[in-house]
Amino acid sequence: MSTPARPIGGHSSSQHYSIARSPFSGSYPSSSPIAQESLARDLAECSDDQEEALEDEGNDSDDESSEASTVRLSDRQHSMSSSYRRPSFVAFGGARPAITPHPAETTYLSKKEKKQSRDEERSLLRDNHLAPPKHPAPPKRSAFGKLYKRIFSPRRPVKQGDPEEPSEVPSFTTVPSETSLLLPDGAGESHRTQHERLNRQWEEAVAAGKIKTTWQRESKTIVGYAGPLVITFLLQYSLTVASIFTVGHLGTIELGAVSLASMTANITGYAIYQGLATSLDTLCAQAYGSGKRHLVGLQLQRMVYFLWALTIPIGIVWLSAEKILERLVPEKRSAELAGLYLRVLLIGAPGYSLFEAGKRFVQAQGLFSATTYVLLIGAPLNAFMNWLFVWHFGWGFIGAPIAVAITDNLLPLLLFLYVKFVDGHQCWNGFTKKAFHNWGPMIKLAVPGLIMVEAEFLAFEILTLASSYFSTTHLAAQSVLATITGITFQIPFPISIAASTRVANLIGATLSDAAKTSAKVAFIIASGVGIFNVILLSSLRHYIPQLFTNDEEVIKLVAAVLPICAAFQLFDALAANANGLLRGLGRQEIGGYVNIFCYYVIAMPLSFGTAFGLNWELEGLWSGVALALGLVAGIEAWFLVRTSWEDAVEAAKSRNNAG
Repeated sequence: MSTPARPIGGHSSSQHYSIARSPFSGSYPSSSPIAQESLARDLAECSDDQEEALEDEGNDSDDESSEASTVRLSDRQHSMSSSYRRPSFVAFGGARPAITPHPAETTYLSKKEKKQSRDEERSLLRDNHLAPPKHPAPPKRSAFGKLYKRIFSPRRPVKQGDPEEPSEVPSFTTVPSETSLLLPDGAGESHRTQHERLNRQWEEAVAAGKIKTTWQRESKTIVGYAGPLVITFLLQYSLTVASIFTVGHLGTIELGAVSLASMTANITGYAIYQGLATSLDTLCAQAYGSGKRHLVGLQLQRMVYFLWALTIPIGIVWLSAEKILERLVPEKRSAELAGLYLRVLLIGAPGYSLFEAGKRFVQAQGLFSATTYVLLIGAPLNAFMNWLFVWHFGWGFIGAPIAVAITDNLLPLLLFLYVKFVDGHQCWNGFTKKAFHNWGPMIKLAVPGLIMVEAEFLAFEILTLASSYFSTTHLAAQSVLATITGITFQIPFPISIAASTRVANLIGATLSDAAKTSAKVAFIIASGVGIFNVILLSSLRHYIPQLFTNDEEVIKLVAAVLPICAAFQLFDALAANANGLLRGLGRQEIGGYVNIFCYYVIAMPLSFGTAFGLNWELEGLWSGVALALGLVAGIEAWFLVRTSWEDAVEAAKSRNNAG
């Protein structure tokens, strides 16, 4: 039987408790009944000999530690990994979503994440002076060294007479370090004994309320989590921005047509692929977490075939897009070019859907950097091909969708090479006819994801469609504004994911005070990012539009509306952060309800009323969005202030123990 991956915990009856308290345990893990039904059906189709052979093969390819190999599969605790789940909407195409997506919950800890959990516990013990320091302090510090330590050191300052901090290091922290000798004959401490000592030491410290955190530690942690995510998100969004940049300088009509085509592709194609593929976040993760690795590849095949089958009706819509858009928008030339764009883009649809499913295949195995490496190659190539086809080869407008279509098919190929030659092939056991069976549970899980992602896209895409009723210039300006706000959103949203992960980890570890500290730090960071975006867009509002187009009317219109977009950047950052903290508390449904209400009940009517009723045009469309973001940030912040973090800890323990 394959060795289960689990978070650090004791090898005693207290295992349940220690796992739930690990900083890298989840505060809101869940095991989907639909996913369990799917796994049970798949296993029923495998003969005993097949299953045993597949599991033996998984054992041969998996180099687990001796500590983990002693744990029975039935003792597994499903818990959220420290690594984030990429939100469904992040891929390529279209404006930023209206509703912040909710990363799916992971149901296992990978080998790497178990090590991160142990390292995190050691670090927190050291910072609270409950364990020997990792490096001995220098005998004498310079004035600069003392200042640096005071400002940036994550260790808690010890004050004499502080009732929460003993004046001396507790006796139980004087146990030997990882490298010290325990026995008289010089035998070293065993791996298991070392883990058990750490578990015992950690549990004693948590039970005594001695584990605290500092703003320095939380700042370093959140920035460390968010940094790679920001890079990844910007790379992914650059796949859209490259086309806007290159086509925008061809003319106003071309720029508006790209926006119109992206809107149509998002609503009728990309959102469908992304929404349905979110079911793999549950199916693949639980298959991998249960030790049935061959089922991860089976779920991938099943989803790919399903998405490819849906490509037929999507293709019919895209091929007929010109006639459909001519009935919806007044500018016929824009509709004609948008239809041409979509017809070419259809070539890349199978590759796009394959990449959406494939990236969840690797993420389920804890390989979250795989798509980043793929994008580090794919994004620059996409930008180069846009320039090459549109300008160097002189193909003009049609060069942009050709570049995107090639990129759509290149990304899954690069991901395949990563799985084949780097990591991830352990869960692939070849093609099988079983992929054409048992689609029911997959579709049940996929439909809610589809509805959520469609709702995310729809609000902003409605604004794009509405802007076409003013003029071609307004449509082009809307394309630029949506792209700019989409770029700025790629910074606070990864920070919200980092904050969500950190708060969920601390809540799962029953450290409510530390979670509140981390939440405060996250709000400060988000506020700083929001203010930075406000200053950036306000001060450069006459220069940024020139990066997208040479048309003076479009530049003037964008510069006039950009202050409104700049004004809500602070609300945007705070709203994204509040959504992340709600996810960390396990109350993500609050964020969903608030977002839907503010956008569809308040923002949309207000935007259309001011844009068309008061003739504010683009200023009116974006005024409603600004108000909605302000309301989202305010309502969710109020909810967080009124939340009992201690109750969240108790709820997290109940969910973890019931896992």
